[in-house]
Amino acid sequence: MKDFVITADSNSDLLESYIKEKHIGIIPHYYDLEGITYGDEINLTPKDFYDKMRSGLMPTTMASNPEVIRKTFGDYVGQGLDVLHISFSSALSGGCSNVVTGAQEICEENPGARIVVIDTLNASMGEGLFIMKAVQMKEEGKTFDEIVTWLEEHKQDFCVFFTVDDLNHLHRGGRISKTTAILGTMINIKPILTVNDEGQLVAHSSARGRKKSLHTIFNNMLDSLGKYADTDDPICVVHGDSPEDARYVEGLIKEKLPNKPVIVNYVSPSIGAHSGPGALGICYLGEKK
Repeated sequence: MKDFVITADSNSDLLESYIKEKHIGIIPHYYDLEGITYGDEINLTPKDFYDKMRSGLMPTTMASNPEVIRKTFGDYVGQGLDVLHISFSSALSGGCSNVVTGAQEICEENPGARIVVIDTLNASMGEGLFIMKAVQMKEEGKTFDEIVTWLEEHKQDFCVFFTVDDLNHLHRGGRISKTTAILGTMINIKPILTVNDEGQLVAHSSARGRKKSLHTIFNNMLDSLGKYADTDDPICVVHGDSPEDARYVEGLIKEKLPNKPVIVNYVSPSIGAHSGPGALGICYLGEKK
């Protein structure tokens, strides 16, 4: 049985230290600011990226590059490895389609090669948790097929709730109307959003005020953990350069679920371009997505 590698894209928001330690192959998604395209060799720190957004700059985003996909997969196949690729939601980006096409081309050119793409129908650390689960199962000695089967069967157990601080970024991305953005800002309404079963970003509810919105997503998580409340699967807090609020939510989690590991990281720029500074989300394994 051939060995295999786990790959993903940069929208998974994994900690850089984890990517290096576990040797995860990352295919970048891109963002453009002031005519400069970032994502390959050139990157901004999350802090610098969000500061530029705060100054009024509006980034644009691009999905993964087919040439980079082909090279990444081709290099691994050339080393005699199979590839398990875990992808950002196909409902939110063309990146998944690009990866599927690249995988098919490489396999056609290399008889015997195997590349399986998992469409997570998820985003940020909702996707990252797929990768972490796959790595854990591989380290436990599970086979390629066992990991693929488990991820597909439990795809709807990966949950995300998040809120944003500025509604105008959601309006710019076509997620809400201009009227809703203006009125919501005037009365300090904070939307609570989730990723649904089809991998789409949808409104779930709303809360008045920032602190209330943080407690709402925390309580939504508690209500939907189910059997996963007693496992050691981590809970992830992701933020758009809002470290104090992230630490606050982390504290809520640790107080209520002291045995759960908690991972805190930035929302990557290619997602943060749409959610904006101050976005904050909780990603976890639960029974009721």
